[in-house]
Amino acid sequence: MSMPGMPGRGLAGMQGDTAGMSSQEQMMVKTIQGVMESCPGKTVMSGCMGFVLGGAFGLFMSSMSYDTPLTAAGQQLTNLPVREQLRRGFKDMGTRSFSSAKNFGIVGAIFSGTECCIEGFRAKNDMTNGIAAGCITGGVLGAKAGPQAAAIGCAGFAAFSTAIEYYLRMPSD
Repeated sequence: MSMPGMPGRGLAGMQGDTAGMSSQEQMMVKTIQGVMESCPGKTVMSGCMGFVLGGAFGLFMSSMSYDTPLTAAGQQLTNLPVREQLRRGFKDMGTRSFSSAKNFGIVGAIFSGTECCIEGFRAKNDMTNGIAAGCITGGVLGAKAGPQAAAIGCAGFAAFSTAIEYYLRMPSD
C-alpha cells in the first residue's frame, strides 16, 4: 500500500492510485484525469451536474405548488376526473423540472467554464477567480434585459460567489 510521503509502486506522480495496474490502465487513468482537469471537461461536467440538480430541484418545487380549490384554476382542476388531474399534474411537474434543469445547467456551465479560463489566464487559484467568474456569469445572464440588469446580475453573482469562496476557504479546525 502506498501512503503519502512514501515511495509508491506506480508511475511518477500517480503513486498509490494506480498501484497494481497495468501500464495501459495507468495511461487510461492519466487520460481520464487530464480530461476531468481541463476547462472543457469541467464545463461539461458542471453543466451536466447542474442539469441533474436543477431537475431534482424543479421536481421538488413543482410538486409543492398544487393549486388550491379556492382559486378559479383550482376549481376547474378539482372538477376533472382523478386520472386527468394526475396527468396534468405530472405533465406540469415534468415541464417545470426540465425548465429548472436547463437553467441550472446553463448557470453551472457558464460559471465553471469562466472560472477555469480565468484561473488558467491568471495562473493562480484564489478567491478572485470565483468572484470574477460570478460577476461575468451574472452579467451574461442579465444581459438580455439590458445594461442595468447585467450590472445587477454581476453584483449579485459576485456577492454570492464571494460568500461561497470565503466559506470554502475558511481554515478548518
